[in-house]
Amino acid sequence: MRRLARWYAWALLVVLLDQLTKYWISASFHYGETRAVTGFFNLVLTYNKGAAFSFLAAASGWQRGFFIAVALVAIVVISVLLVRHAGEKLFCVSLALILGGAIGNVLDRIVLGYVVDFLDFYIAGWHWPAFNLADSAISVGAVLLIADSFRSGARRTGAAR
Repeated sequence: MRRLARWYAWALLVVLLDQLTKYWISASFHYGETRAVTGFFNLVLTYNKGAAFSFLAAASGWQRGFFIAVALVAIVVISVLLVRHAGEKLFCVSLALILGGAIGNVLDRIVLGYVVDFLDFYIAGWHWPAFNLADSAISVGAVLLIADSFRSGARRTGAAR
């Protein structure tokens, strides 16, 4: 049980940092306000009613319930995987990051009806869609999950690490 608590603590840390930063940005900025930080990074307050990269953001409203349901199913599946694989460090760190990010964004969807985004990176006139810490945790978790799948494959085939 102690091993499992560690992974939920990681997820909780992601949720807390995500929600605190979203609160800070929401309290400090007006919607659409942008503040330059560097030559390639702004802070901007924007709302995303869609999924990653504002996918389905312009839909008629049905997407809110759909994305909440998808996130809740993901939270349950990830929780089951954490229980079954609590001793696999990289796998569980990956899942904990994804879990924390999913919870952070689903809280926004439930409470606000949209996800608060505020990190805006750009280069040579090209802007990456604005995102938040929850999105970052999900992305890092996904990359680590892919890395772990290669490690796991090497273990299954008996290859040296």
